[in-house]
Order: sequence, then structure tokens, then C-alpha cells
Amino acid sequence: MGYRALLFDLDGVIVSTEKNHFHAWKKTANHLGISFSEKDNEALKGVNRVDSLKHILALGKRIVPDEEFEALLHFKNEEYLSSIEDLCIKDLLPGVFDLLNLAKNKGFNIGLGSSSKNAPMILERLEIAAYFDVVIDGNGVTRPKPDPEVFLNGAKRLGLSPSECLVFEDAQSGIQAAKAGGFFAIGVGNPWLLGLADDYYNSLTEFSLERYA
Repeated sequence: MGYRALLFDLDGVIVSTEKNHFHAWKKTANHLGISFSEKDNEALKGVNRVDSLKHILALGKRIVPDEEFEALLHFKNEEYLSSIEDLCIKDLLPGVFDLLNLAKNKGFNIGLGSSSKNAPMILERLEIAAYFDVVIDGNGVTRPKPDPEVFLNGAKRLGLSPSECLVFEDAQSGIQAAKAGGFFAIGVGNPWLLGLADDYYNSLTEFSLERYA
């Protein structure tokens, strides 16, 4: 197979802060007088902050001035950051730490491809930043998933072709991005990805690196 790198999404694959995001967006929507449910939140998975707010505004058929739009983005991010102040290595999802160790010991390159602009800070809090050879976050892309830009940039920075990289994702938009870029897409922890991803695992504890070496 000849795979030489692992490219991970962050939220839902390495750590689960989905509920933190949901509650921060719900507070933002409440501020606007817009009803926002967990079902509505599904559409935001893998989507960047700007497009997420646009989606919420569309739900409420609202248009706001640019200045208020920026203020709402700031409000949401501050709510989210406040909720993850105590994030630490214990919050890693099952199988992540063992896989990072094994991959590093076997000489695989490791990268992150996330729409989150907080990704570097979160990796530091989780005490795993040193494992990553490259981090592509929301600050390093102009086109969000399902566009493959984030993963293509990661492969390019590693000096590898997409065919040499495995991508781990928990969101439909992420799987679509990986496949659009020519990567082998592995779905994790989201049964909706069965049939869409090239391979699927309930958690990374089930993943065997030897199978892809």
C-alpha cells in the first residue's frame, strides 16, 4: 500500500468537544432569538466558524451587519474557549495516544487537518503537539471542507502525494474532502460514514496500522 503519513481531523477523531461547540453555538443562536437544536448542529460538523454562523443566520432568516457578524463570531469563540479551559490528555479519545506513539515509532509522518483555528492550542492542552509534523488549521485554508484544500496542504507540507496519506475523519464533509483530494478516507466513530468512507472504525482502538503499512 505504501502509506507514509496519517492526517487527522481534530474534533471527533482526536478529542470530542462537539458538545462544547454545540452549547457555544446554541448560546449564540439564543442571543439572536433563533431556535437551534442538536439536529441543527449536525450540519455544522467539519464546517468552519464563519460558514457555521451563516448557516445559523439562514435558519433564522436573519441578516446582520458585518460588525455584528464579527462580534457574534468572537462571542461564540469565547464561549467555546471558556468551556475547554480544563481540557487535558485524559480527554483524548480511545486509541489516539497509542496510535500516535506507534505511528511515530514506525516512522510515519503525522499531520492535522482541521477547520478549527484553535487547533494548535488544543493540541498543546492535550499534550500531543510534539507528535505532529504539520498542523493545517482554519488559519491556513481559504476553502473549507468538503473542499480538499486542508488535506492537500498537509500532504504538500509533508512532501507527499495524497495516495501516500491516510485521512481520519468523523464528519461527512471531511470524508468528502479526503476523497475529493485523492486520499484514502477512514471514517471514525460516526456510523453515518459507513459506505461513504473507504474504511470505517467505531473507534481508533479497532484500527491496525500494520494493515496499512
